[in-house]
Amino acid sequence: MSTNRANYPNTQLFIDGEWRNGVEGKTIPVTDPSTGAVIGTVAHATKADLDAALASVERGFKVWSATSAFDRYKLMRKAAELLRERAGMIAEIMTLEQGKPVNEAKGEVLAGADVIDWFAEEGRRAYGQIIPSRVPGVTQMAIKLPVGPVAAFTPWNFPINQVVRKLSGAVAAGCSIIVKAPEETPASPAELIRCFVDAGIPAGVINLVYGIPAEISEYLIPHPVIRKISFTGSTPIGKQLAALAASHMKLATMELGGHAPAIIFNDANIDKAVKLLAGSKFRNAGQVCVSPTRFLVQNEVYDRVVDSFTTAAKAIKVGNGFEDGVQMGPLANERRIPALEELVNDAVANGGELKTGGRRIGNEGNFFEPTVLSNVPKSARIMNEEPFGPVAVFAPFSTLDEVIDEANRLPFGLASYAFTGSAETAHQLGQRIEAGMTTINQLGLALPEVPFGGIKDSGHGTEGGSEAINAYFITKFVTQMPA
Repeated sequence: MSTNRANYPNTQLFIDGEWRNGVEGKTIPVTDPSTGAVIGTVAHATKADLDAALASVERGFKVWSATSAFDRYKLMRKAAELLRERAGMIAEIMTLEQGKPVNEAKGEVLAGADVIDWFAEEGRRAYGQIIPSRVPGVTQMAIKLPVGPVAAFTPWNFPINQVVRKLSGAVAAGCSIIVKAPEETPASPAELIRCFVDAGIPAGVINLVYGIPAEISEYLIPHPVIRKISFTGSTPIGKQLAALAASHMKLATMELGGHAPAIIFNDANIDKAVKLLAGSKFRNAGQVCVSPTRFLVQNEVYDRVVDSFTTAAKAIKVGNGFEDGVQMGPLANERRIPALEELVNDAVANGGELKTGGRRIGNEGNFFEPTVLSNVPKSARIMNEEPFGPVAVFAPFSTLDEVIDEANRLPFGLASYAFTGSAETAHQLGQRIEAGMTTINQLGLALPEVPFGGIKDSGHGTEGGSEAINAYFITKFVTQMPA
């Protein structure tokens, strides 16, 4: 697999059907998280560029909303096939800018193509209703219409996955869109959009900008052209943007932070639970909004689970994502290293036991040891703040009611995990855990055809399943009587 950094492309804006630099020529450096070296640049949008994108997305909406659902479907299927054909090349780009192992990156790209296919099909089946009338001769219809131009804001942890759900939902519904993609990982989402461009998407339907996130969101969200926003990111920023959207009566889908409980009962298949949860915990170096973080284990099997999980953590090969056998790459941002060290030190100071890890690896790149903390009390920051890194935090519990109370203690409600051999316990968990998603005895989240979203401080709305496309429609009632 090639690791030649000369192959990394400088990323431009995409506005009104053209790849272009910003009006003022500003750029932002892009670094390789494995080395800290600058590998390229991304164009920096200013107000003039945003105005151009807004004018473009408004024109694009008029064209695309008048395009038939079947024609939208055909173009999206072509874009999905192009994405599959280019998966190897895009995966290398993603590994260079984000750090995850290249095979993991390729899996993300291929999964993105499946998302495009799913939404393409949903767009063909977005049916309205004929409502029986009380009066003879009167027709009553509820029809679905695209909401209008969309502004989407995405993070760096899954550069393809986070963009493709929003982009595909909007395009399938007949909306145009401005994507504000992440400056840390700009090139792989640009390649995703290039697939739509090469498939023949009309000018103005998709626009891509980068820059200072706060400046872009504060300009786009209130703008009268934009009718809906979709945001994935932290809870504090999400609350600010949701409030801004609400003050301008804009529809909003918010996929925010989590602190997922992973519950293991005495009667669980322990080996299966540890294997699956360890793989999930350290995937993408723990930089996953649905990553299991609080491992709650019933007393009788607590020591066995912690020991097995610690052994699994120690066996993980950490390194450059292009190296053979590497299972975990670097953190995407250097600033996460001191943040994680502070959380680990605080946990130990509060009485937790560091079983393995807890430190930076080497002095080049943003590598951090897979970390396991045991017997961590609720008073520790890491039991209350999302770590967003390769740190697993363990605490014991006694009863079902006790563990459900702990699972629901925090304001977050995105993902949750559980392993048990009891059908009754599984039923109780599915009903009582306050989370948008609960997966039991398996890892069954984030497929295109299933709901994906949170409740409470983890946001609202779904970006998967049959309901996801509805966020990009309005329902209009039309009633008619013959003249």
